[in-house]
Order: sequence, then structure tokens, then C-alpha cells
Amino acid sequence: MDRPDPPLPEAFCRWLAPALAVFSPTCRPQAAALAVGALLALGPRTVAGALRALGLAGRADFATFHRVLSRDVWSGLALARRLTRALVRVFAPLGPVVVGLDHTLERRRGPRVRPAAHYYDPVRSSRGRKVTSRGLRWVSAMLLAEVPFARKVWALPMLSALAPSQAFCQAEGRRYRPVTAWALSLLRLVRRWLPGRAMVAVMDGEFASVGLLRELGRAMTVVTRLRLDARLFDFPAPRPPGRGGRPATKGKAQTKLAKRRHDAGEPWQRFALLVRTGRRHAREAEFISGTALWHHPGEPPVAVRWILVRYPGSKRDPDALACTDLTADPLVILGWFSRRWLMELTYEEARAHLGVETQRQHADKAVFRTTPVLFGLYSLVALHVQAFAGQLDLTPRRAAWYPKTAPTFADALAAVRIALWTDLNFVTALDPGETVQIL
Repeated sequence: MDRPDPPLPEAFCRWLAPALAVFSPTCRPQAAALAVGALLALGPRTVAGALRALGLAGRADFATFHRVLSRDVWSGLALARRLTRALVRVFAPLGPVVVGLDHTLERRRGPRVRPAAHYYDPVRSSRGRKVTSRGLRWVSAMLLAEVPFARKVWALPMLSALAPSQAFCQAEGRRYRPVTAWALSLLRLVRRWLPGRAMVAVMDGEFASVGLLRELGRAMTVVTRLRLDARLFDFPAPRPPGRGGRPATKGKAQTKLAKRRHDAGEPWQRFALLVRTGRRHAREAEFISGTALWHHPGEPPVAVRWILVRYPGSKRDPDALACTDLTADPLVILGWFSRRWLMELTYEEARAHLGVETQRQHADKAVFRTTPVLFGLYSLVALHVQAFAGQLDLTPRRAAWYPKTAPTFADALAAVRIALWTDLNFVTALDPGETVQIL
């Protein structure tokens, strides 16, 4: 006997049809229900919570919804490829595609979450105290582009992958891969999905690897942090004619960046640094730049443009960056790298509004699938609001202590929820006599 499809908003599911095409026809209605339920749920993003938000707590076939994540066959890579191309088409149709890459820790307890392990927790740590937490380490590639309805740059997740612990890989017979190897794989996939587009990859200091920059520099521009004690060398001088032997791979060692920071004889240039704490204002900073060969013992050197930034009158430590495009303007490089901080905001908003860290799946396949889907919902909200910006109420919710001039993700999600609730074809309960109150 065929099971009745769950009642869902037709307009939203019609807009979501390209993403739902990844799923088989048998599990497509359940996948759509989980997507809508995850957007409407206000508590933990469990399958049961999504069903309650839809008024489907009385469905006897609730196990079919669990199987979408734990057993059904569908490709997360195919779903990420469609999402990536849609985001680039809408938010980055021209110019270089700026992609941020970072990793975050999803805190999970319980022995049944087998891929989990103890990792350094930067949120709970301080300079004097390092804290580790048990959880899952996710590596995410996000589009760093301006969202027109918000009038600012957002970090929109495109592709996320779990970097399992070494113990889990050994138990499962898998090859353990560090986060730099996962970063290389994710960025190569995004590069393959966007042929013909110039691409810029922005990463933090944990991905500052000579080998990673050398591999990625052939296909895209890479911007990453640089240690102040990095080994920088001049380019080798041309070998005189007739001189034998192996050609030199590097020239004379350059002065360490840690010493350059105090050198008043360097050609420091001032620029305005936008501060996003409290009321937005600009603060002056200074930078110098140059080109060099970044060398690590045992590896071939890679050519980079380095930038050293210091902050006069501030206790903030200086920053050093490396870019594989030697001709790029230093101010443009600084603008690319400043977008990377928005990834931390996306992680925090995904936890606060989409329930990341509240799911309770224990099956390995469900663990590998659930969090990337929740991150993808963040981008789907931005796409839906941008497509229907003229029909949605995007008035930012303000407070006396929180002035807002443009809508944030919380406002965008609220607009999507109102549109789903007020859809004429949306039924909140299978039983007409049952009333479901959504708080």
C-alpha cells in the first residue's frame, strides 16, 4: 500500500526541485519534509523534531524519514555540486570566485558517535588555557560573496566533509588524512565544478603549508596566513653561461618578518582597516609587501607575495599573509583575507538558528550526512530570500542595544518561516480537528 506524501508547501518544494532531484523518487517526499521541518523547527534538529514541526508526529511510517539519512542511497557530492553552481550563479556571476576554507568542531558526546575524538576547542580556549572537547571535525568550503538583500558579504557553505579521527580510520581500515589533505580535496572539487572561472582560496594559518600552496597554486590564487618566522628567500640569480652543476633553487635569505615589524626604514603604507565591533568605524593600519620564495626543509620552494600588517597604537599582534599571485595588489589581497572572518559568523549562526550540535544521529552514514545538510540549509535560505526578496518582509528586527541597518541571517530565516507558515497549501496536521501551535 502506497504511503501518502507528507503535506508540504507546494511553492517552496517547486523551487527546491533541482536539489530534490538528487534523491530517488521513493525518498524524495521524505527528504523534502525533512528540509522544511528543519527550517521550521525551533528546538533540536532531530528527525523527530522536524516531524513535530510539520504536525506529523502521528505518522506510523516515521522510520522512513530516519532512513533518508541513515540508509537511503543518494549522493552528497551531487547535492553540493548543484548548490555550488547555484550560489555562484546568483551571488558571484562576475569576477573571481572567492572561496573560504576552514574547519570547525561540532561537540558530540556518547560512545556511539564513533568518528568523534578529542580536538582542540578554540572557542573555549584562551591564551593561557587550552581546552579540548570531544566532537566531530568538519572542513567546509564557503562562497565569500556579497548578498544583495543584506548589502554585505556572507559566507555561504557549499561543500563540507568530515575529517574523521585517526582511531576511527584505523578501526575502519581507512587511510587517515590530515585537514590539509581534506582542504586540497575540497578545493579541487570546487575547482572542477566551476570550469572557466577565476578562483581565489582564502585560508587560515592551520592550512599554511608549502605543499598545499604549491598544489593549489597551479589552478587558483591562494591566500593564507604566514608565520613571522617563515623562511623567505630571494629568487635565485641566473646561472652564468658555461657553469655546470645543479641550478640553485633559492637565493639569499631575506630578513625575517618578525624583525621587519620594528624597522622604521621599511616603506610602510597606511590604509583604513574596517572594525566590525560595536559601531562600525575605520582604524588605521600599516603594511609592507614584497615577493619571495617560501621554503620549508625537504620541499621545493613556492613563490609568494608576502604582506606584513602592523597596528600602530594597538596591542594587537602583527599579521603576515602569503599569496600565490605575485602580481596581485596588496590591498586587494587584504580585502580577500578580511572576508575569511565571516566563516566564524556562519558557524555560530548555524549553531544558533539551524541546530548544529543538537542532532542525535548515531549511525555512521547519518553522522556523515546530517551536519553538511544543515550547513547547506544556510545557503538555501540565502538563495530563497534573494529569489523572492520583493515578496518577503525583510525588515530587520532591531533593538535599542542592537541597531541594524540591513537584514541578518536571523531575519532571512524568519522571512522564510513566515512564507512557509502562510502558504495556502500548507497543512499543519493530517487530522483536520488537530491544532498545532508553533511558538
